[in-house]
Amino acid sequence: MGVFDRLPPMDHMRSEKMCFVQLIMPAESSRLAVTYLGELGLLQFKDLNEDKSPFQRIFVNQVKRCAEMSRKLRFFSDQINRAGVRSSVRPALEPDIDLEELEARLGEHEHELLEMNTNSDKLQQTYNELLEFKLVLSKAGGILASSHNHAASAERELDENIDDNGVDEGNAYLLEQGVHQRAHGNSGVRFVSGIILKSKALAFERMLFRATRGNMLFNQASAGEPVTDPISGEEVEKTVFVVFFSGEQAKAKILKICDSFGASCYPVPEEMVKQRQIFNEVSARLSDLEVTLDAGIQHRNKALESIGSQLWRWTIMVKKEKAVYDTLNMLNFDVTKKCLVGEGWCPIFAKSQIKDCLQRATLHSNSQVGTIFHEMDTIESPPTYFRTDKFTNAFQEIVDAYGVARYQEANPAVYSVVTFPFLFAVMFGDWGHGICLLLGALVLIVREKRLSSQKLSSFMELAFGGRYVILLMAIFSIYCGLIYNEFFSVPFHIFGKSAYECRDKSCSDAHTIGLIKVRDPYPFGVDPSWRGSRSELPFLNSLKMKMSILMGVAQMNLGIVLSYFDARFHGNALDIRYQFIPQMIFLNSLFGYLALLILIKWCTGSQADLYHVMIYMFLDPAGDLGENQLFWGQKELQILLLLLALVAVPWMLFPKPFILKKLHKERFQGHTYRFLGTSEMDPDSEPDSARARHDDFNFSEVFVHQMIHSIEFVLGAVSNTASYLRLWALSLAHSELSTVFYEKLLLLAWGYDNLIVKLGGLIVFAFATAFILLMMETLSAFLHALRLHWVEFMNKFYHGDGYKFKPFSFALLADDED
Repeated sequence: MGVFDRLPPMDHMRSEKMCFVQLIMPAESSRLAVTYLGELGLLQFKDLNEDKSPFQRIFVNQVKRCAEMSRKLRFFSDQINRAGVRSSVRPALEPDIDLEELEARLGEHEHELLEMNTNSDKLQQTYNELLEFKLVLSKAGGILASSHNHAASAERELDENIDDNGVDEGNAYLLEQGVHQRAHGNSGVRFVSGIILKSKALAFERMLFRATRGNMLFNQASAGEPVTDPISGEEVEKTVFVVFFSGEQAKAKILKICDSFGASCYPVPEEMVKQRQIFNEVSARLSDLEVTLDAGIQHRNKALESIGSQLWRWTIMVKKEKAVYDTLNMLNFDVTKKCLVGEGWCPIFAKSQIKDCLQRATLHSNSQVGTIFHEMDTIESPPTYFRTDKFTNAFQEIVDAYGVARYQEANPAVYSVVTFPFLFAVMFGDWGHGICLLLGALVLIVREKRLSSQKLSSFMELAFGGRYVILLMAIFSIYCGLIYNEFFSVPFHIFGKSAYECRDKSCSDAHTIGLIKVRDPYPFGVDPSWRGSRSELPFLNSLKMKMSILMGVAQMNLGIVLSYFDARFHGNALDIRYQFIPQMIFLNSLFGYLALLILIKWCTGSQADLYHVMIYMFLDPAGDLGENQLFWGQKELQILLLLLALVAVPWMLFPKPFILKKLHKERFQGHTYRFLGTSEMDPDSEPDSARARHDDFNFSEVFVHQMIHSIEFVLGAVSNTASYLRLWALSLAHSELSTVFYEKLLLLAWGYDNLIVKLGGLIVFAFATAFILLMMETLSAFLHALRLHWVEFMNKFYHGDGYKFKPFSFALLADDED
């Protein structure tokens, strides 16, 4: 194993080495020190006040001030969005201001805006009320004019037919009484005019009729256009009404009903001259209010533009201050109450940078005492931190979606950069479709600077984040498509002539008469002559099925080998002897042997039935192989491999739990027990110490866990190998679906002489290719490749029960929301 020791370390194979540090900062320089650490973004603070509520912490008042300023900034942003004012992306250059000055300025701006909004709302409400009044004057005046005409005609009829008993004693009675009352100079019939929601008009009329017992006349006229309601400010359909009545009691009832229905009542004089006079006055006031409102809106928009030019800068400043005080609330005062003590995790490579930040903070704050920064021993598991770039970040996110790696655990993302897009391409292989994916990925990559600064939809954001994953999937799809020799399901003679020709030079249908081999095999990929032949499907099925098994066995072996390197890195000899070795033996005794038989059959051209070989390897190990024998000594090798597989199962199950029990007893008795930490630590007083953990050892739990793990591996070896057959199934499905679209849409339409039919077939073929093959099939192959990595590959070595390194960093504030 000395060869492995001489290999150079892989940067992304293991997470960064971390150390637990303690900071003792003077109170006068603590804020500046935390600010500089936030700009650096390489220190994760530990909350030393978990038992305290947010209101019991040291800097609760400063956090409240920042939260109040954040509320004001959100108010400004909301006002800017409502007004439709464009805020500048690049803020205007202004001298730096401190937090107190910013707080005072935000308060002034808020007071000014609130005052302007209040005045604007009052003016707008008055404007809407005058609009309603004008509408009521217009509609109610017409109703009153028609009622006067009706009353005059009724008076003439009354004089002519004074002895006639056919007079209607219904609604005309009120108008008749009004005529006589006016003739005698007394006040008889009165009226109330106003406006009400159209949806309430019918119920309003019924209520008036019941309240007055029918002693009223209700007239209404539609407003004709939506009216802005003075109270709610919404545009609604309304109806103008005029209610004629008699008596003070009826008036009081009608006014109460109007108030309960939300109707607005406006006084309308009976004389036409006064109506015109009031109408002109209302119109003049409306014109003055329009000018006043426009001037107020312009003044308000200028104020919002001034705020919007600095809004982004102020927001970032307040977010940073709030984050600094939230971090300071995670620290504790020392005994003297003059220093703040903090603890946290940082990468080892960042220690020098953190020290420089602390020295600068001491210098700039004019502190007489420097910050103490030193490492501490701890039994806590460190966080996991991988340094990624824009290329590797997407692959790391795919792995982290399954589970964050333990500290210093082997990182599957290193291998997923190649294996993930390759397995995708095995299922998606078509170099025509791969070129389409490649063009889409290149567009996202070329425009990544512009797209990174824009707000994208959820789908586009997902595609943009995985642009380099799509790029590699496209490149591997082109490669596998060239192997399959499929361009939108059409084969091409790219690498030379076919190895087969028609038996008869004059034959017209070589697919039915048959082909003969006339030259060397096709140099790269599948021979184009297989396309459309009677043996195409059996040949491709056999090829892709065997290829899927080979890839599956290879990737599962890679996972088990990585478990060896993981155990070796952590010095766990038990996992190497009683987990890695029996797992390798079991998997390769069965499925590794199957992969070997496939390769031998391909190399020798044998006609042996591998199904028969594998089945009777278990049913009749000593039986005669007959025609299925591929090499000398095959039967003896099969018996040996079967015995090894049977031995490997108890090898995985029994030794490890009993050895752990023995080691636990030795440590408990003090033979090899050593305290963790310094000599000053009392192991009995530490609940999480090594002794407490050894006392919690439970043999039955360990044995059950090992039994579950062993059974899972044995059954998983079979199910995982079968799961890799999805590579064959999806590749075949993609190829056949592409063939159907090509033959039944494009070629069928192209067989007509009509240009419209040809164009229609081409459009349908393009849409089917884009939405089904390039979107749905891409998503399907992506999810299946994801499953193969998460379940079949990573479960061989990956625990994924760690936690991410989350440093205090200002760079992350832009993506956070309050």
